[in-house]
Amino acid sequence: MTASERSIQLVKVAAEAAAEKLADDIIAYDVSDQLVITDAFLLCSASNDRQVRAVVDEIEDRLRIEADAKPVRREGEREGRWVLLDYLDIVVHVQHEEDRTFYALERLWKDCPSIPLPESVTQVAAQRSRGAGQ
Repeated sequence: MTASERSIQLVKVAAEAAAEKLADDIIAYDVSDQLVITDAFLLCSASNDRQVRAVVDEIEDRLRIEADAKPVRREGEREGRWVLLDYLDIVVHVQHEEDRTFYALERLWKDCPSIPLPESVTQVAAQRSRGAGQ
């Protein structure tokens, strides 16, 4: 079983929204073979609580407008350190950088196939890493 076209569409829209708000380390996994509750995970991080909230808000807005999708569950918003958005087809994790390092979700899902992200997302990441190295 692989992630549905709808799931991949949602992942791409969410990844573009996260990149627009300068989220870091945006990656997506097809977890459909491992989990029956969802097809894909999108993981990204932000450097502070305010940015976590901005990324979450942008993802929700873009998914609502571009894909007519609303989360069925939203957790962690009050603390602003790790917000989980459950869209049934996909689950989005927006984590504070420290929490991302500590929980290392990538390690748990590394055996799952990654979902290619739009070039616009990978270009933003490449530009930011080049800028940090200067």
